[in-house]
Amino acid sequence: MNRTGKTLLVLALVAVVGMAFRVSWNALRDVATAVGADETAATLYPFVVDGLMALALIATLVLVGKDKTFALRVLAAYTLASLVLNYVHGLVPELHAGSVDWGRLADWDPANWTLVLLATSLPVGSIYFGSDLVAKVLHHRPIETTPIGEWVDTSTNRSTADLEESTPAPVAAAETPAALPASVPVDLIEPVPMRSVAAESTRPRAATGRVPDAARSARPVRTADELLDEARSATADWPVDDLTAEGIRKAVRTSPAKARVLRETLRAERAAGPVDAGVSA
Repeated sequence: MNRTGKTLLVLALVAVVGMAFRVSWNALRDVATAVGADETAATLYPFVVDGLMALALIATLVLVGKDKTFALRVLAAYTLASLVLNYVHGLVPELHAGSVDWGRLADWDPANWTLVLLATSLPVGSIYFGSDLVAKVLHHRPIETTPIGEWVDTSTNRSTADLEESTPAPVAAAETPAALPASVPVDLIEPVPMRSVAAESTRPRAATGRVPDAARSARPVRTADELLDEARSATADWPVDDLTAEGIRKAVRTSPAKARVLRETLRAERAAGPVDAGVSA
């Protein structure tokens, strides 16, 4: 619908509401007079009821969500109240001539009390609900929407740098070295080699299987007697003070534990004398 059609529709709605307000005017004014309102108050009473209905209708068109539901409930409640009062006005002819007793809208007392309570509480309700609706409308922020016919896929027309999803995070620039003197040739500047550092691993490495033959030591395993003979040959001309575990270990290339055993054995042989050493040999 174009703008002209919408304008005509709104004008038609205003005309219908205005005529309905005029038809309901006499009924609400007579009811207000019957419940004790003076001439001025009775004249303004229709604005209290039907006026709030118009306000709730406008709020319904503006608000959304829970606020819109609240406005619809206010509109329904005041529409029902206006309908009841108009219905009572049609059932009680005395209201038209103003000859009805003050505070009497029905012959049955419970119904009369209910109708009087309804008629007198509508102005108070208009103040409360009207203020709440106006506050909701003033604080309402409309959601900007794009008509369906104007939807355009702009992502295909933008470059890669314009798309937020594909733009990489900015990388912190490395510290720029100081400028070199102009007299230094560029060819003499040697690039700094970059060394890769292996990542540290806290997990123990599991055994990978049998050790290959190429990785094993070529030295055959020596027995205790063979190791002792080598230690005797290597330390034959050593004084007793030089018979240390470290010296023997380096001489025969053995472990520190075996070197200590060899040291004690050789010292014991030196202490026993050359005869006992020869016999034991």
